[in-house]
Amino acid sequence: MLKLLFTLIFIKILGWKIVGDIPTNIKKCVIAIAPHTSNWDFFIGVVVRPIKNLRSSFLVKKELYKFPPLGWLLTSMGGIPVDRGRRANSLIDQVVKIFNEREVMRLAITPEGTRSKVKDWKTGFHRIAMAANVPIVPCSFNFQKREVEFMEPFYPTNKMEEEVEMMRRKFVGIPGKHPELGVD
Repeated sequence: MLKLLFTLIFIKILGWKIVGDIPTNIKKCVIAIAPHTSNWDFFIGVVVRPIKNLRSSFLVKKELYKFPPLGWLLTSMGGIPVDRGRRANSLIDQVVKIFNEREVMRLAITPEGTRSKVKDWKTGFHRIAMAANVPIVPCSFNFQKREVEFMEPFYPTNKMEEEVEMMRRKFVGIPGKHPELGVD
């Protein structure tokens, strides 16, 4: 039902299209979404999931789970509570543990780590994928073309700086909701 409703609204009425896919044999991956320039990115992701029959998760600071209705809603949408106040390696360990516990785990992350303009990307998405031994699937939200694109998956190696830069370059010139905050 949601698939039909979201397809009608997102594709037919609003005119968005979805290009590419996550191969069906990939049950675990990190989906690196960029550019991240607006809160609307979250809603685009929420709408695309049922249209593509895609189960995916996202990280949420555990403090938001103190409010039961909100915690329940976030969990039902794929939210995973994490303690962001601890060391970065601890966060990666928390997420890798979840990857190891689940049969299907597709984690959506925005490498910029913020909706603001940034020069350098955070590396957590790469470190999580490496530690969990899962591929990274680049995904763009192009507001000018009204297009969500799933790009070719790749397995990260220990050449983190090179691969994060290679990933960043894939998104140069793709306009987010606020193009001035995008990747250049």
